[in-house]
Amino acid sequence: MAACQHRAVLYDLADVDPDASGVDDGVRTRTRGELLDRATRLGRSWLDRGLRPGDHAAALWGNRVEAVEAVLAATLSGIWLTPVNRHLAVEEIAYIVEDSGAVIVLTDPEHEATARASVGGPQPILVAGDELDGQISGADATRFALDGPVGGTMFYTSGTTGRPKGVRRRVASDLGAQLRALAAAGRPLGLVGRGPHLVTGPLHHAAPLGFAFFDLHNGAPLILMANWDERHCLDLIRRHQVVTTHLVPTMFVRLLRLDEADRDGFDASSLQTVLHGAAPISAVVKQRMIDWWGPTLVEYWGGSEGGYVTVATTEQWLTHPGTVGRAVSTYEVFAGDDRGARLPAGETGPLWCHNTVVDNVFAYHNAPEKTAAAFAGPGVYTLGDIGRVDEDGFVYLSDRASDMIITGGMNVYPTEVAQVLAEHPAVADVAVFGIPDDEWGEQVKAAIELLPGSEPSDALALELMAFAREHLAGYKTPRSVDFEAALPRFPTGKLHSRLLRDRYWPDGGRRI
Repeated sequence: MAACQHRAVLYDLADVDPDASGVDDGVRTRTRGELLDRATRLGRSWLDRGLRPGDHAAALWGNRVEAVEAVLAATLSGIWLTPVNRHLAVEEIAYIVEDSGAVIVLTDPEHEATARASVGGPQPILVAGDELDGQISGADATRFALDGPVGGTMFYTSGTTGRPKGVRRRVASDLGAQLRALAAAGRPLGLVGRGPHLVTGPLHHAAPLGFAFFDLHNGAPLILMANWDERHCLDLIRRHQVVTTHLVPTMFVRLLRLDEADRDGFDASSLQTVLHGAAPISAVVKQRMIDWWGPTLVEYWGGSEGGYVTVATTEQWLTHPGTVGRAVSTYEVFAGDDRGARLPAGETGPLWCHNTVVDNVFAYHNAPEKTAAAFAGPGVYTLGDIGRVDEDGFVYLSDRASDMIITGGMNVYPTEVAQVLAEHPAVADVAVFGIPDDEWGEQVKAAIELLPGSEPSDALALELMAFAREHLAGYKTPRSVDFEAALPRFPTGKLHSRLLRDRYWPDGGRRI
């Protein structure tokens, strides 16, 4: 076996430059050496408590250095860690802790009361600070063997219908291979350890955590934001000379709302890769960000199940407006029917992802029947998105199948309507969804968050509907407009459209 197969970038980085910055959350810092040492000890402490590779743990805390340590500890020790969304209700957290089979729960002082209210079983709760530090300092520091078992993170889907599902993505056969795979996964995205990586989103979500860890495994120090704030984001980029980061479209919108003086005074020259995805983006917003930050934007499409599947550089997006990119080397993407039969290039239908390297890309926790139902063939699955693939392999999204509006037998994709409305000068944010209509089955409804200086009125609602009609077919045009003080979005940027839709579907049953 070649010598490089016995090595792992993570270990090499800690050996070569142990004093280099590893992670900084604005309160606590860790060097590379400290990060690996503490993660190793934390993993050893779990095994000392009786956990075994393959067991599960859960974590409910904010963006802090211990969150990074725990994810590394899980990978090293063979444990599956579920980062729990700290914005969930107690009942929702309790379900995830129980369903995941977590043997131990980690939290911090800010979320300790919620964690204790959510854990009804005998699982011990370890609190970041003196208690967790004591566990770590008293544990064995012997590094885990690279030919040993490997763990990972198990995220829960947001659950558009029914209970959320735990998603276990396939990992490598041993620890060394997994550590090398994590480093390699960053390369198509430009996450190759060139400099600091700013984490702007919650580490309980797969995208901010996953992309940060790809860069970390290549040597990038992580800068963690506790909560999103657009001015603080610009300040952190400036102070740390941030090279890579991940944002969602709502963050772009808020950055663009800053005063012109704030934007003109910002030097974006350190940025080389600004990833974005997780939610559709207005072409106007993206172009304005490119004009401001240059050709640094890299768009991706994928999901918790299989990771990122397509990538679009700024240059590709400019020559193929609206694309989310082409499939990466291990995937092909095609539009098909509901059973996965291929459609000709350019035709719209459910998008299918085919991993050409592995068949068992992911599994739903304790749900083999759901796992089997998700695949149309070996390595072939759908994320529930509708779109098309052109003759050059560029992928374009239309919408989520679950969000599609059917009015008078015609399909309306809310994203298409929302992107048109987003270009109106009074609109800050927009949601489009279907509501009941006795004659047409559904009608198109728009919910609008206005920019400062614009006031809601019947006249403005009519103006917005007329604006949409200028660019869309009549059946796609909203029949009514609601004005909202703020649209409900998850911290990841995804729209919580159910909170808007449920006002109009009171029976709790049919949603389309």
